[in-house]
Amino acid sequence: MPVTAPAESESVGTVIVAGTANLAIAAAKLVAGLVSGSAAMLSEAAHSLADTVTEVFLYVALRRGGKPADEDHPFGYGKESWIWAFIAALFTFVGGAGFSIYHGVQTIVEGEEAGDYLLSYIVLAVAFVAEGISFLKARRQVSNESRRWNVTRRRFLEVTPDTTVKAVYFEDAAALIGLLIAAGGLALTEITGSAVWDGISSILIGLLLLVVATILARSNITLLVGRSVPPRVREQIAADLRAIPVVTAVPTLFTMQVGPGDILVAAKVDFADEVTGAEIEAASDLAERRLRERYPNIRYVFLDPTRDGAGPPR
Repeated sequence: MPVTAPAESESVGTVIVAGTANLAIAAAKLVAGLVSGSAAMLSEAAHSLADTVTEVFLYVALRRGGKPADEDHPFGYGKESWIWAFIAALFTFVGGAGFSIYHGVQTIVEGEEAGDYLLSYIVLAVAFVAEGISFLKARRQVSNESRRWNVTRRRFLEVTPDTTVKAVYFEDAAALIGLLIAAGGLALTEITGSAVWDGISSILIGLLLLVVATILARSNITLLVGRSVPPRVREQIAADLRAIPVVTAVPTLFTMQVGPGDILVAAKVDFADEVTGAEIEAASDLAERRLRERYPNIRYVFLDPTRDGAGPPR
């Protein structure tokens, strides 16, 4: 079960590839939208621009969150990466979705002046290829990590604390779907001569962005509040602690993601009544080594020794 973030360098590469592709695509879509007068194309331009700014925020998240711990921040700066990722989700919500829905409604109400759609179709096709390349890179990273933890891609995306690669994956997937919606809206508008279809496609693109922004925002909020590791990992940690010969029970166990790649473990541990202080110290050192060998991203381990039966029920 994934409890760690993928390698930072791979996440940085994924973000840079996505940001570069989105910037070029946004410019092309804007030109095509102005030439054709298509609301869907202009919404797609706003979509790609929002994604580009989002990648900038995600890049900052990776760099700021990777700063080492210091005296003022003893648990590091990992949670700052989720703050920037949350800001990125809000920008997608306001910048991309808001513009697309507003422009779509305006097109339905007021209509639009149709231009040459050929350029729009060409841009959509090129954009689909570029977004596809970026999506495949993000998908490859997700697939590698999900295989590493022996879970499905869906499960990995649900529980991974690396919200940067999660954001790129969902945004690129939404971009591909948005391109198909825009192409459909353009085709129906050209066939029927009604701008309503173009406006509807623009609104659908906005709603798609709303869904993605909501998913990403909720994910970052749960991590900022203080999310524990997945239940299966938590049970394995408890089992490893109970497997120490002089340990009789683990009445209380707390875990928390303190950064995309850092986990905190705190537990009350019952020791047999006859063990000495030296044996408790040795057992605590053994427990910490075992936990870190199994899950290398367990950075902090705090054990509170109690006598057998002294702790509250688990």
